[in-house]
Amino acid sequence: MSVRDQNLESIAPVLATFSISQTGSVDDLKDSNLGEPVELTDDSEVGPISAGGQLLGKLISLTLTDNDDGSRKATVQIGGVCRLAVSATVPSVGNRVIGGTSGTVKQATAVASDPAGGNVARGTVLDVNGTTDCLVLLN
Repeated sequence: MSVRDQNLESIAPVLATFSISQTGSVDDLKDSNLGEPVELTDDSEVGPISAGGQLLGKLISLTLTDNDDGSRKATVQIGGVCRLAVSATVPSVGNRVIGGTSGTVKQATAVASDPAGGNVARGTVLDVNGTTDCLVLLN
């Protein structure tokens, strides 16, 4: 009997709904951002993850259409296991991640002492697919 493949991405996802940050009355998240990492930008509000930003989770869906600025809501996976695109420095298994460039995550930098509020690194990398993406436990 062979070992069956595991789909870790289907294990216990935790989803939450947030408002979307805006720049000049235009939503910062569009349909093209689906599947990308996001961060908290204000009270119960999310936007694209910034370079070095703290990962909240993966953008799963958006209500309405790209033309409905100010009325849309974002559904974000904030717990469980998800796959996210990576950029340099690509994390290794067991590493934590922070915001990379343009909708990606990267290996968190080493911190001698945590800043007030704690370290911005999040998750535990479970698997790395070359320089393309990684599987992250959102813990």
